[in-house]
Amino acid sequence: MGIEHESWMSRTELLLGEENLGKLKNAHVLVAGLGGVGAYAAEQICRAGVGKMTIVDGDTIAESNKNRQLPAMSSTIGLRKVDVMAQRLKDINPSLELIAVDDYLKNEKIDELLSQHFDYVVDAIDTLSPKLFFIMKCLENNLPLVSSMGSGGKMDPLQVRISDIADSYGCRLAHFIRKRLHKRGIRSGFKVVFSPEAVDKERIVLTTGVANKKSNIGTISYMPALFGCFCASVVIRELVKNED
Repeated sequence: MGIEHESWMSRTELLLGEENLGKLKNAHVLVAGLGGVGAYAAEQICRAGVGKMTIVDGDTIAESNKNRQLPAMSSTIGLRKVDVMAQRLKDINPSLELIAVDDYLKNEKIDELLSQHFDYVVDAIDTLSPKLFFIMKCLENNLPLVSSMGSGGKMDPLQVRISDIADSYGCRLAHFIRKRLHKRGIRSGFKVVFSPEAVDKERIVLTTGVANKKSNIGTISYMPALFGCFCASVVIRELVKNED
């Protein structure tokens, strides 16, 4: 194999070839949000051999995260998500160049973060206002983007899809994003992972006194993970795509 001293990448090189593995090794990928979707996306991107990553999250791990979030275990309750994921990613690939940002993304911080170059961006932010601003700034800065729509309340993995935002349907979050982007003259231009599966409204409860969250929705272990893997697949396939 062409990559010396990295035998753990031999199966990936066998699939992709040395040239494409080199593309991944030279790429810088941003993952914003390390919850149920983002943490799985980050890990798959790391395991694929991407050489530089920036991960961002300003939250701590809670007991309620254990049913679906990769870093959530009894031993990590109360720890910072970004710290747990940074240690995990470096344990997978000690050669990974990693920038870990422990912060909640708001407008000014998003501006600053996205002013730099990324070869691909994963949006796994689960709060509508910063998510919308994040998407708009990625488009404004011509950053290749895949955005996760809502995985909560869904159970059927066979309904998960990848499309341009313009072709998404049957997803409440995607509807809100499209509606707000349309007001700004934006109708397409980035990929989304979504599911049109109907959500039972009885599986949603309103919350009070919780920062950045107006409701809780029922979730199952595998759906956010699947959304994260779909996001990672977009990143990896796009980075190795031939531009002939």
